[in-house]
Amino acid sequence: MRIETLAVHAGRGIDPATGAVATPIHLSTTFAREADGSVPHGYVYSRFANPNRDALEKCLAALEGGAAAAAFASGSAATVAILQALAPSDHVIAPVDAYHGTTKILREVLGPWGLLTTFVDMTDPGAVERAIRPGTKLVWIETPSNPLLRVTDIAAVCAIAHRAGVISVCENTWATPALQRPFDLGADLILHATTKYLSGQHDVLGGAVVARCDDDFFQRIRNLQAAGGAVPSPLECWLVLRGISTLFCRMPVHCENAQKVAEFLSGHPGVEAAHYPGLKDHPGNDIVARQMARPGGMLSFQVRGGKERAIAVAGRMKLFTRATSLGGPQSLIEHRCSVEPPDSRTPANLLRVSVGLEHPDDLIADLEEALA
Repeated sequence: MRIETLAVHAGRGIDPATGAVATPIHLSTTFAREADGSVPHGYVYSRFANPNRDALEKCLAALEGGAAAAAFASGSAATVAILQALAPSDHVIAPVDAYHGTTKILREVLGPWGLLTTFVDMTDPGAVERAIRPGTKLVWIETPSNPLLRVTDIAAVCAIAHRAGVISVCENTWATPALQRPFDLGADLILHATTKYLSGQHDVLGGAVVARCDDDFFQRIRNLQAAGGAVPSPLECWLVLRGISTLFCRMPVHCENAQKVAEFLSGHPGVEAAHYPGLKDHPGNDIVARQMARPGGMLSFQVRGGKERAIAVAGRMKLFTRATSLGGPQSLIEHRCSVEPPDSRTPANLLRVSVGLEHPDDLIADLEEALA
């Protein structure tokens, strides 16, 4: 089946007990055994498995073209599980420009545990190759990156990783399987914050790891999922699964709107720089043309006049909501370095934008008024 059909059907089926077309929500935390102790339906306790989580995991694996998936309570919980599946003293290569939560996990949570990390400019495959050493076990790719929308050549970096016998992970939250197919480009694992585009409504917290092969390393992630217990509730799994069914209808609108907004910002005298991979002068535009169906619904821009001016622009927005997160129907704007640690590398005059499903002319009018 084509991927649009999988988004509607994978992991779902008619309920055999009632004939319900919509997947039922199974809120039970525990499941009955037979008198002899056997488990006739395959479920024991919801921390280990649940029908709604199984359905979501099957859908995600099918969408990404993987062998298996593990759903978590958040994208950060999924990130921790991948990295904890390594061992103390193992070495990770990660991008300089990345979600600050990932950087914090690497430095502050797992650094003291013994995990070693080298941060490089991931847009330069040569920098990745130079950073590899005997203890390197994993390369972490995030593309387009948060918040500067830098683009990594997934195929080139994965090829370097494979030559060195290193696991490659691609953070695919901003692109989704509707726009980018990391397994086709050589990635071993894909990470999603299902909170974002997959659920698509700003009403779910969740994450997932999808594996190209159901191998020993993925089984370590699966064991951490059960032992650590950072699993999503049945309702959250149900909501993400429902959101996925409209993913391929929503993403083209997010992308078309973002393209128009980015083109407006790139030509505005009050904007120092606009960061969007769909702009022809973006450094990663040619790579995006090769590895993405569309450039995505996220962008950022730097306001001329510094930090205070950028905060003032965000403060004057009427249609854009000043809020963290992304991927929902409402457009969001955020002064990014204000929510990041003091040592953040994000420019002080940068505003990050999640472009929603509103009419693009209304979004542009709101920006024009705020920048005036």
